[in-house]
Amino acid sequence: MKLAQAQVWKKDGQFIRIVRLERLEVEYKSHPSLTSKAGTKVVTSKKDFCRLLKGAHLLTAGKKSPAINEADVDAVAQ
Repeated sequence: MKLAQAQVWKKDGQFIRIVRLERLEVEYKSHPSLTSKAGTKVVTSKKDFCRLLKGAHLLTAGKKSPAINEADVDAVAQ
């Protein structure tokens, strides 16, 4: 399992978001729903965090459209 910062996992109706990821430590926030900002911030070891994620599902991020800057729009207009 490859962990990355800002990943969101779902387990037992809770959403777990990785806030800070270090070599031996993980800080995560547990939310009751994705839309609420209220949640519990916890700092734990990476080993304990991986045990917590056992049986959890990684939520995939939606495809983001590439950013369009004004220079690109001007170049197309000409």
